[in-house]
Amino acid sequence: MFAAYFDCPGGPENLYMKEVMKPDPGEGEILVKVSASALNRADLLQRRGKYPPPKGASDILGLEAAGSVAGLGPGCSGRWKIGDAVMALLSGGGQAQYVTVPEGLLMPIPKDMTFTQAAAIPEAWLTAFQLLHFIGKVQEGERVLIHAGASGVGMAAIQLVRLAKAIPIVTAGTQEKLAATANAGAAAGFNYKIEDFSEKVLEFTQGSGVDIILDCVGSSYWEKNLNCLNTDGRWIIYGLLSGGEVHGDLLARLLSKRASIHTSLLRSRDKKASSGYKQAFTAEVLPHFSGGTSPRLQPLVDSVYPLHAIAEAHRAMEENRNIGKIVIEIPV
Repeated sequence: MFAAYFDCPGGPENLYMKEVMKPDPGEGEILVKVSASALNRADLLQRRGKYPPPKGASDILGLEAAGSVAGLGPGCSGRWKIGDAVMALLSGGGQAQYVTVPEGLLMPIPKDMTFTQAAAIPEAWLTAFQLLHFIGKVQEGERVLIHAGASGVGMAAIQLVRLAKAIPIVTAGTQEKLAATANAGAAAGFNYKIEDFSEKVLEFTQGSGVDIILDCVGSSYWEKNLNCLNTDGRWIIYGLLSGGEVHGDLLARLLSKRASIHTSLLRSRDKKASSGYKQAFTAEVLPHFSGGTSPRLQPLVDSVYPLHAIAEAHRAMEENRNIGKIVIEIPV
């Protein structure tokens, strides 16, 4: 089969489409014929040699996939059958023609949704769901500050905050991205390049600040985050785009607000924890992607690249050109 590959860490130019061995499903695993995958920041880090896959995971890029069931390993429960349309969050291997997935981690693709749309769901939406509900324990009426609001996770989080009857506030780097977040349901949005987002958040919340912060940026935002975090607020870090080194009296500032810091990496969760998130997401969120539901949830696809153009897809994400998800089409 063909897969996205690189022989040594480096820039996007190191990526190419390589012929590799097709995997065989093991005990309790499903073989999925992949029609579409999607790109994530973790793929960029892995390509640079800074984020190796967990032990036992595929070294092929790709943390999510949408396609159809092509084979059943021994010991499967019988829930899935050949030809079923499925999607999954993976620890690796999604940007290939086939991938094996533990049957408990598969999710059905919502009715009338294309493989391209479905590929934009697993990583972004499951990440946002577990950050908000399992870690942040978001409550109705709370205010949630979402950094990188126009990213895949950001656009999913906006809609999930609305679904929880809470109030989403975002930051983004262009007016175009802020307009997209407003269309997705953001109550307010601020351009971090030309505005002090902490001052704007305090102004919008009439001085009280936000109850939850979803932060994929890290060190450069720590002071502003604490400035606009409410007493007893929850600051959730799930990425370090600006690094992890903090200079300043972080702990005293945190203590003065009785605030808490939580961290999360979904990729390294064990299968049992991942299955728990998946089951809750399937029951509580997936029905809202189908017609006739209110509110209706919608994955946002920014652009689609064929697998052989994987390097250009990486360049687009590195330049922050995307609003929503970059999807990779897998050749038949």
